[in-house]
Amino acid sequence: MPLKTLFLNPPSFENFDGGASSRWPATREIESYWYPVWLAYPAGMLEGSKLLDAPPHHVSADETIEIAKSYEFLVLFTSTVGWSGDHGLARAIKNANPTIRIAFVGPPVTTDPDRALNECEVIDFVCRREFDFSVVEYANGKPLNEILGISYKDSSGVIQHNPDRPQVEDLDAMPWATKIYKRDMDVTRYNVPFLLHPYISLYSTRGCPAQCTFCLWPQTLSGHAWRKRSSDDVAAEMKWAKENFPHVKEFFFDDDTFNIQKARTIELCAKLKPLGITWSCTSRVTTDRDTLKAMKEAGCRLLIVGFESGDPQILKNIKKGATVERARDFVKDCHDLGLIIHADFILGLPGETKESIRNTINFAKTLDCETIQVSVAHAYPGTEFYDFAKRNSFITNEKMEDGGGHQMAHIEYPGLPTEYVMEMVHKFYDEYYFRPKAAFRVVWKAVVNRDVPRLYVEAKAFMKLRSQRNKASRLKKEENALKAQESVSMNA
Repeated sequence: MPLKTLFLNPPSFENFDGGASSRWPATREIESYWYPVWLAYPAGMLEGSKLLDAPPHHVSADETIEIAKSYEFLVLFTSTVGWSGDHGLARAIKNANPTIRIAFVGPPVTTDPDRALNECEVIDFVCRREFDFSVVEYANGKPLNEILGISYKDSSGVIQHNPDRPQVEDLDAMPWATKIYKRDMDVTRYNVPFLLHPYISLYSTRGCPAQCTFCLWPQTLSGHAWRKRSSDDVAAEMKWAKENFPHVKEFFFDDDTFNIQKARTIELCAKLKPLGITWSCTSRVTTDRDTLKAMKEAGCRLLIVGFESGDPQILKNIKKGATVERARDFVKDCHDLGLIIHADFILGLPGETKESIRNTINFAKTLDCETIQVSVAHAYPGTEFYDFAKRNSFITNEKMEDGGGHQMAHIEYPGLPTEYVMEMVHKFYDEYYFRPKAAFRVVWKAVVNRDVPRLYVEAKAFMKLRSQRNKASRLKKEENALKAQESVSMNA
């Protein structure tokens, strides 16, 4: 029997969606949770294991420590934002269960394994990049010095970095994530405002060949090599999931980029169409109309699209591989075909100015997508963006959150204060959603989808947070004005 293993997406800040499969670890404006897809695969390969996704199930740190007493091996998925808290939790688990072995996985330990091992003495080893087989081999008794892709301290306290592990190529041989959801999780606990509830997410591919300088996952975990499951394997899992989760309204393919290869997408659509399921996915604006049409006919409802910016120069700066003109044509195709778009934007990318922020807000309003998300540019260690920001001394603070897990601007360019960027994030949301057309659309869709109670809860949470942020912004401005006045008085 392998070591009795607990796979953990740890508790953290209130409403914090961090690590495991959240692309932007943060406490959301509206409570929402993504699935810990990465942890589901090795959990499916170890008999007697359990996947504990603490945040959406509202499992506290004390409850997590108590649960961990029954296990021999802990695999904890950490995030840059949750780093310090995860270390504290690991120490508490070790104190309560001194014989448990602990491995950390996730982007931070990939980019700086030495830091992890030096800062947290209870970690037995860390896994760099894809960790599926590394943790499974350890649980099955393989010695540390024989496991590829890990770093650890030897008996003399010297850090050893084993050779890299090749990326997983045969994705069809991997377990189905949905079977672990069925075994260990309550799918009704997962809510994303723009997806139908309840929903389930999974991967049909790994990796992304795009070179976006800011994107965390391809540069630290999944890699740029694009690997795909066969369409038969994906369709078989979807058929099983539909039968075993009859109350689920939507399936979401949370791939780095789902439809990057036209032939494969159309082939998969042909297999999904007879199932009669509603599904959504990620997409790039380079997807052509024929592919979008095939997706719509196969049951696709919504696309998450990273537009990032409405300024052409910034798109070039971040190596997005897309243009503003192409984005407009893509959106027109989607609207014509009846596909809904959730549009993602980022403020504070390289080259950002007050003018480019205004360009992006205006661009978003002309696209008029169903819903939007506006993020602050975060320079995560291990990304090309981080190297650029560090090299040019643009990082004002390594801390990306405000103490409560909410995103906080930590990059400042000449003439663009961090306070202004945060203020414009809030203004972006206000200008977009308080347009009569956008507000009516949100309410109408909630009525059609019988989601009015959820809309009420989400609207209430959004307005509360908006009020808190406006108050904080006002106090900050008053504080800055007072400091400026004191400075003038002192100089006088």
